[in-house]
Amino acid sequence: MMFAPAAIAEHKMTAEDLRRDSRNCVRTGPCGIGEKAVYLNSFFVDRRYYVMWQDIGRVFKRVAMSRGGFTGKGVFGSIPYLVVLLKDGTERQCNFKYEDEVDLFLSLVRSRHPEIPTMSEKAQARMEEERAREEARYVKDLTPQAQASMEELRRARAYLDREPEIPAFLSVTAKEKRITDRMNPWYRYAALAIFLLAVGSVLFGIYAVIRQEGYAVYFVLFGMAFIFYTMSAQVLPTGRNNRRYADGRWQKALRQSGEYISRYGDTGAAPSAVSGSPAAPVSGTGGRPDSAAAGAVSAFPLPAQYAHPATIDRMIRVIREGRAQTVEEAYEVMKKDLRAINSDVTVSQVEYDEITAIKPMFLLCGYREEPVFAE
Repeated sequence: MMFAPAAIAEHKMTAEDLRRDSRNCVRTGPCGIGEKAVYLNSFFVDRRYYVMWQDIGRVFKRVAMSRGGFTGKGVFGSIPYLVVLLKDGTERQCNFKYEDEVDLFLSLVRSRHPEIPTMSEKAQARMEEERAREEARYVKDLTPQAQASMEELRRARAYLDREPEIPAFLSVTAKEKRITDRMNPWYRYAALAIFLLAVGSVLFGIYAVIRQEGYAVYFVLFGMAFIFYTMSAQVLPTGRNNRRYADGRWQKALRQSGEYISRYGDTGAAPSAVSGSPAAPVSGTGGRPDSAAAGAVSAFPLPAQYAHPATIDRMIRVIREGRAQTVEEAYEVMKKDLRAINSDVTVSQVEYDEITAIKPMFLLCGYREEPVFAE
């Protein structure tokens, strides 16, 4: 390999192993996850370095917020980083463009190496405090019906964890489509006009430089500044930033999710038919919860458009709090809770991560259970 990734920790791979592992790694943003190592970027080059799994002590996300980031305003609201803490105490920080890519990276780490912590020590301590407060709200002695419902949901969650890329892609595309659908088209036209004027300014500046005009440098500098501004605002209409592209990705995510959960009963992960089972599975193709279908071994307990681990976690929490006994009841209570959450409601960090992951999917589908696939 001409530009082989360089090792930044104690253990190293042979050239052949490195070539094979880096070529087959799962690429997530500028980094990657292989069988033997994770691949990290430099400031300019993607997957420039690698760290073998046995050298990693902790992997977590860090978000740097600008002043505008706290108000939800400003072009540079937040900058996500992936932080890899090595066992020798050194730390490697990788900048990402999209926070969702960091979340997917951490999700893959959890699924492949659950022994590696994916939170900082401070965040883990806060999480333990939140978990203790949450445990105090749970019912101590659940009914057999509630316990059976929780067990069914846990099996379904374990099934989703086998392919974390599928629910992660569903969440990412839902956010993209929501942003694209809600964006005023006049913003795009204005951005395009500014961009074209900026390009014209740069071209005129270059022409003026050739003619040795004294003011030429100002046209070039201001033109380049506005070009970078419109590009960083992510409003400029491009081949990947338009409604048709966002809708296509959303429909692709729906198809992947529907196909994956339709195989749920074929894997042995689905619950076996139990007499008097409280479960009310939902059609694997996005159907409505149907109590008449209870005991159907092949049914996944969520519609395809909401098949995400965070959805199941919230349903399990509803049952543990004693607010539901069956899967169907937990699903309805979970939807009611999700509807009630808005910008005025204060939630924990765990709930915030769950809500931002799944609420765009529910808003896009209007909280319906009917299939939402394109014709």
